[in-house]
Amino acid sequence: MITALPGYEVVGEAREGKEAIREAISLHPDMILMDLSLPGMNGIEATAQIKRRMPDIRVLVLTVYKTDEYVTETLRVGADGYVLKDASYDEFVIAIQTVISGKKYICPDVSMHLINDFLHRGDAPKAMTPWNKLTARERSILKLVAEGRTNRMTGEFLNISAKTVEKHRANLMHKLGLHNAAELILMALDMGLIEHAGNSTNGVNRANGNSALSSEISSKKPPDGSAFSPE
Repeated sequence: MITALPGYEVVGEAREGKEAIREAISLHPDMILMDLSLPGMNGIEATAQIKRRMPDIRVLVLTVYKTDEYVTETLRVGADGYVLKDASYDEFVIAIQTVISGKKYICPDVSMHLINDFLHRGDAPKAMTPWNKLTARERSILKLVAEGRTNRMTGEFLNISAKTVEKHRANLMHKLGLHNAAELILMALDMGLIEHAGNSTNGVNRANGNSALSSEISSKKPPDGSAFSPE
């Protein structure tokens, strides 16, 4: 859909968050279309690292999640736009054009949800959600462990010791009141940290002589010099 737009070119693809960072550094696209549900490092953390290193790269998030936690955390780490995967093609194009021009874009469904939440924020105290109970590192470990990685594999992925992973894992399970691996996996699914098989996609592209990166999972790699996306 992106390459069909005049002046846009997909310059690369990536299958997970760490690869998205490496490709962003290598290709330096003008825009990245980022999925939040990526294996290993999720899209929020990948966005944060990309924005810290290359703040001029625009990041448009394309996701199924519209809860406050995902929206606010994504915008906090520097994402330039937020659009839902059920958006129409016309809205998708508007989102791309808005972000690539240097402006912010939040899809109507999400912005209305945020406005309503803000207007009613004082009506009642907001309950602490499982997401807010965990630190960013604990969320990463919860995701990796729920994907089936051992403490050692998780530690290697995050560049920390297996003993440190074990400590974080015990802390997060205590915070969430979890007692076994099955409950941990269900919590990760409920929080949107992992998806049921076959639910997501990743990709990267170039617009008006500019480049863009998107995180949609795809089994096909574009030819060299085309475009890059996290899949």
